[in-house]
Amino acid sequence: MATTTLDRIPDESIYNLIPREELRHAKPAKYQSKFRSTVKDEKTQNKAASKTMGPAKVDVNPPTEYLKKHSGEPKLPSPDPAFKYPDDSSKKPVVPGPKDKPLMGIKTTKNFITTNAVENIMTVPKKPAANIVDTRHGDTHPMDRSGLVPKYIKKRDFGEKPEYLTRREMEIAQAQNEYDKYISEHFRRGAMQQLTESRRDEILHGLKQNWEELHHQYQGLSVVTDTAPKKARKERMEAEMKQLERDIETIEKHHVIYIGNN
Repeated sequence: MATTTLDRIPDESIYNLIPREELRHAKPAKYQSKFRSTVKDEKTQNKAASKTMGPAKVDVNPPTEYLKKHSGEPKLPSPDPAFKYPDDSSKKPVVPGPKDKPLMGIKTTKNFITTNAVENIMTVPKKPAANIVDTRHGDTHPMDRSGLVPKYIKKRDFGEKPEYLTRREMEIAQAQNEYDKYISEHFRRGAMQQLTESRRDEILHGLKQNWEELHHQYQGLSVVTDTAPKKARKERMEAEMKQLERDIETIEKHHVIYIGNN
């Protein structure tokens, strides 16, 4: 059944004119932390005077105690009367004043002319400095720093073997001795055998001959590799030639070759 606007309007009644008491629901108490008083006290205690609102509340000096000149400079301690410099004993005497009278009557028997002549005769003449002139105007420079003085060949260790080379030779000799012991031990057990010189030359000659034949075939290939078989054959021959070259280089580098029996 459909409802209309008239159905939703309440019926008029005289009881609606009687004033009714308004019901008010009591609000719950506002939450307050139990640490509120502690936080307020800590905030008040740790708050500096310069962080307050307005001018800082600090003690002000009276007008009679105004800032004076040199009042902020540090005050040095008074000098110690017993202080003396380390070179006081080696200082020359004080220059006599204008009113001081010099000592009179002092004479010497030294013959300065004869003394100077003897000193000049006995003195060794000074050698001239070794200089080099590098310009047409006569500019001179010391010879030592010019690079023309043979200083290196006059060193004590010139021409001698350096220590690091001697140490390196000893290490190589020690390593060779250890290797020889290792090989001799395997020889004793029969696990290895040394390749003879004739067999080595024979293998080396065979490898070089194979390389020559393969190189002759490689030279006869077509210049244009337009098909897959031609390209594959060329790559295969190049790989075989590189392998032969590596084998030849290995055998030529090592004169002593050992072969395992396994």
